[in-house]
Amino acid sequence: MKWIARIIGFFLVLILAAAVSLFFLPADRIARLAADQMRNATGRDVSITGDVSMTLWPVLGVSVGGLEVGNADWSEQGPMLTAENAAIGVDAMALLRREIRITNIEATRPTIRLESRKDGRASWIFTDASGEAQIETEVAPATRTPQSVWIEKLTVTDATLVYDAEGADLVSYSGVDLALDWPERPGAAEVVARLSPAGTDVDVNATIGGFAGFITGQVQTIGATITAARGTLVLDGRGSTTGDVAGRLTLDIPDTDAFLAALALPAPGLPEGLGQSVDLSTDLTLTADRRLSLRDLKVDLGGNALTGAADIELNGKPQINAQLNAGALDLKGATGGESGGGGGGRAPASAGSGWPTDRIDASGLAGFDGQIALTASSIDLGQFKLGETRTLLRNDNSRMVFELRRVAAYNGTLTGEFVMNNRSGLSVGGKLFATAIDMQAVLRDAAGIERLTGAANAEMSFLGVGQSVDAIMKSLSGKGAISFGQGTILGIDLDRLMRSGAVGGGTTVFDSLGATWTIDKGVMRNNDLLLKLSNYEARGAGQVGLGQQTIDYTFTPVALRANEGNGIAIPVRLVGPWSDVSIRPDLEAAIDLNLSEEKERIKLQAKNALRAKAAEELNVIDEGQDLKEAAKDKLENEVKRGLLKLFD
Repeated sequence: MKWIARIIGFFLVLILAAAVSLFFLPADRIARLAADQMRNATGRDVSITGDVSMTLWPVLGVSVGGLEVGNADWSEQGPMLTAENAAIGVDAMALLRREIRITNIEATRPTIRLESRKDGRASWIFTDASGEAQIETEVAPATRTPQSVWIEKLTVTDATLVYDAEGADLVSYSGVDLALDWPERPGAAEVVARLSPAGTDVDVNATIGGFAGFITGQVQTIGATITAARGTLVLDGRGSTTGDVAGRLTLDIPDTDAFLAALALPAPGLPEGLGQSVDLSTDLTLTADRRLSLRDLKVDLGGNALTGAADIELNGKPQINAQLNAGALDLKGATGGESGGGGGGRAPASAGSGWPTDRIDASGLAGFDGQIALTASSIDLGQFKLGETRTLLRNDNSRMVFELRRVAAYNGTLTGEFVMNNRSGLSVGGKLFATAIDMQAVLRDAAGIERLTGAANAEMSFLGVGQSVDAIMKSLSGKGAISFGQGTILGIDLDRLMRSGAVGGGTTVFDSLGATWTIDKGVMRNNDLLLKLSNYEARGAGQVGLGQQTIDYTFTPVALRANEGNGIAIPVRLVGPWSDVSIRPDLEAAIDLNLSEEKERIKLQAKNALRAKAAEELNVIDEGQDLKEAAKDKLENEVKRGLLKLFD
């Protein structure tokens, strides 16, 4: 027992001697020791400047006037960390076990610079470090086995965080508070941060499993939550410091503008139903080269729900390739229009009073490149209604093309494309092909006109330039053609018009209708409209002011069996603004068309009667004699008689 007591006492003396030797080390020596261990753990240059003071128990540590940790050798932003004041604490008991346990690092007003490159390099990955550290004193042999090291607590106050991702804008945040709690080296770490990039608190809370492996680039479990302006972003998955992330991402943002403003990002001012609020969940995969994959995507944009998948490249301008599916889409917020139709023929608010002159902001066309395929059960554009829709959106350098692969609309189908180009000022154009379209419904929604019914096939091309709807409509150019089968014209009865000349209510049923047109400077012109009925046909010519919302068009029906088969035509003129079109017969034109032969016959009869009267007065016996010559001869004879009387 005495020998056991002596052995224990011997080891206690050794431990006490080692402890005392450490305690009596000068403060700058302890500071250099801590710097060496940080250097060994990170592989980065570590320098301590300014005044140094030391604490002994229970935490062995130093407070320094300045701390600087170097960056990766390829970095362009300077030191990874610089701090005006720093405190570094080491567990004294752990030192006696030859284990370096940095109990805390506290830094005040530091600047933290983080960088990443497209090839996967990141300045916070300490790939050139051993990840180990050892106690080196003047009596420690060089062959001593390296011992593990970790930072139990890290507290950063009022920091400036700078992040430079290659291909993206430099991001800088000030006033950042950061805390790391890492109680056991093999275990998880808790990270809590608060920043106010725009005056509103943004809170970050994360739990990272196997933190020791995480900081050396290994993939570990991650649970993270970002909270700002009542919105939350939650990630539950795995990730690494190289930028690889995979897991379930959820977003619950009641106010998108407020959420982005809290992050010092520009508010997009999204239309109603298209992202003013966001409720999203998806399986996310992000690679080190910033390629983002979204699968099992479900998102509610404040009334419009979408599902699908997307692949997005985030190096510079986003490159998007997505397949989305939707139910009933309500896009009235985007088009700025109220729901048309169903209003008893009520014309849209702009009919006859001019198009909107508000400036169209098309800057969003520069926000991304790529293509998005969309299917929807229906789309409400406000003024127009579409049924089942399959479309492909392609965007390339501010030129967006909507390819209408198949659109059910107005009891028919639409195909073609619609183009918005904002490369050098806004222009819109396209080519559209319509099959079996209900023209009454189309014209009602487009211009509040319900007089024409029937299913039509049509094709058209158009181009407009301007920064407002008004400017675009007044600059329109293009061409087109349309053909109907059987249909009706409401508000006019051609049969009654032809029989009595009366214009009033009623309906005209026609067998076919066709026309072509051209558009120039917002004016549509047509001169070949042909409408066929069983006993009548009608032709039309005139113009429609698409920009000014006016019409001046003459419609000429002909009664084919009247006038002994020669027909009777009574032109009808439609003139005025779209909101108040006047329909009246053109009587002068009717006379010219129907009585031209009679007028010529009467003119000839009058001419012959005048000739007969003149011949009688001139005593012309020969019918072939010229009346002018006969009148001249008679005048000469009368003059001669007068002269002879002077000599009687």
